[in-house]
Amino acid sequence: MPYQTIVLSTAFLGSTISAIWDLKTTEIPDQIPYIMIAVALITYGIQSYAESNYWIVLNSLIVGLSLLGFGFLMYYLGQWGGGDAKLLSALGFLLPAAPSGFASLLGSFPLSLLFNLFLVGSVYMLAYALVLAGMNKKIIERFVSDVKSSSNIFLAGSAVLFIMFVFLNLFISNLFSVQSSAGFLIANSVFPLLATISIFLIWKFAKAVEDVGFRKKIPISKLKIGDVILESKLWEGITEKELNTIKRSGKRFVWVKEGVRFAPAFPLALLFTLYFGDGILLFMKFVS
Repeated sequence: MPYQTIVLSTAFLGSTISAIWDLKTTEIPDQIPYIMIAVALITYGIQSYAESNYWIVLNSLIVGLSLLGFGFLMYYLGQWGGGDAKLLSALGFLLPAAPSGFASLLGSFPLSLLFNLFLVGSVYMLAYALVLAGMNKKIIERFVSDVKSSSNIFLAGSAVLFIMFVFLNLFISNLFSVQSSAGFLIANSVFPLLATISIFLIWKFAKAVEDVGFRKKIPISKLKIGDVILESKLWEGITEKELNTIKRSGKRFVWVKEGVRFAPAFPLALLFTLYFGDGILLFMKFVS
């Protein structure tokens, strides 16, 4: 199927090039998602004309623009860069429906891809943060220091939560007239407690990575176009005009921030969706 081959190849090639570029420069050139969108519209336009079915290209437009809206919502919430939003949109234009010959899905391909993007992206970001922490010992030092400084509150909170979980399990058992032994109540209270502790430690670790690994003070002379100023609420690099304004301000130093180069999660999520299907099913099997 030539149409499917064209859009699939473009989706994987475009997202892979974006990932490599993002890792090297922390930015995704606008030209890449724009070319991907153009290929999608031209391909589906030709297919729609050849098959006298204009829903094909219309579906591409609807899905692509919907994902663009979601992507820019993430952008304005300060979670993504503009390049990530455009890349997600480009994948929506290219793959508005599930390609044939790959893993079956419960719902639509774009929704499965979006969920898998967050699932794969979470694993990727955790791995990225661990590698960064391994390269920067100050992150580990900050993490250990933060945990130690809140150890008393942490231990007291854990004890209170454990008692709450025990009483909650006891209440549920009585509500449904289920006899539960002390061992059952304790075991069923330990798991949510461990999950809560894990979430707390991951949050502390992520905070240490953000504060130490993703923020740095640099001389104005080293500030360049594309750097993101710490005070900026949006992940948008400074322009040449803004750079010149900062240089004329008389400041000697400026704080800039970086984030996880998220673009590699896109080709990984695409491959995951094509060959494994719905990540939510695998996740439910894992936790059940």
